[in-house]
Amino acid sequence: MATPSLLLLLADGRFPAGAHAHSGGLEAAVAAGRVTDLASLEAFLAGRLATAGLVGAAFAAAAHRVAMPETVGSAHPARSARPSDAPAGSAVGAGAPAGSTARSGALARLDAELDARTAAPALRAVSRRQGRALLRAGRTIWPDAPFADLPVGPGGVHQPLVLGLLCAAAGLSRVETATIAAYGTLTGAASAGVRLLGLDPYQVQSLLVGLADACDGTAADAARAADDPPERLPAAAAPLADIHAEIHATWEVRLFAS
Repeated sequence: MATPSLLLLLADGRFPAGAHAHSGGLEAAVAAGRVTDLASLEAFLAGRLATAGLVGAAFAAAAHRVAMPETVGSAHPARSARPSDAPAGSAVGAGAPAGSTARSGALARLDAELDARTAAPALRAVSRRQGRALLRAGRTIWPDAPFADLPVGPGGVHQPLVLGLLCAAAGLSRVETATIAAYGTLTGAASAGVRLLGLDPYQVQSLLVGLADACDGTAADAARAADDPPERLPAAAAPLADIHAEIHATWEVRLFAS
């Protein structure tokens, strides 16, 4: 049975998925002089939440919907439910597929749609790299989860899809899954800001508290959007972040992987 502790564990930056090695694009933004202090860091985080945060949370929630049987319209399904509990042929989510073959097809559609929303090749590679790391942890902790239904490719699968299946295996709700995804887009970059700019960590934490309501709102929007077909999921973009990612990938010396 899922508990609040499981939600905290999966949202923790110390979860062994390599998130600490990424700045969410902040390192390149700092180098370009676009983020220089606490105020500009707040603006950067708010923009990241509204774009990458919303998209990632929606796709994580959609993957959760594919994996976990839910009552239609329910943000908090039965805590004891697991993907493997669904009998063959039963409905998975509101119109979501059931069974391994249908689940594989649905996850492949999500992976392709998220790829289309990730314009920068560097960011696609980062998302898949983080997906591989998260998948290793997920397979160790929840070996019975349907990770085998994820699409197979040379680069791996996008991180939000793995997160969705992992949270379903943990018995977390769709909203909780989206919250973890949105929260992660904030905390990694905020932590990087302390290191890159020498900011007061107490002030940075205060900044995150101020963004908490926006994070919750983004997660709620993403969870609702997960009922839509993959083609209609959020597609918010940040072209400057894409440019920064491509430039950052060419650096020979850098503190963060992205």
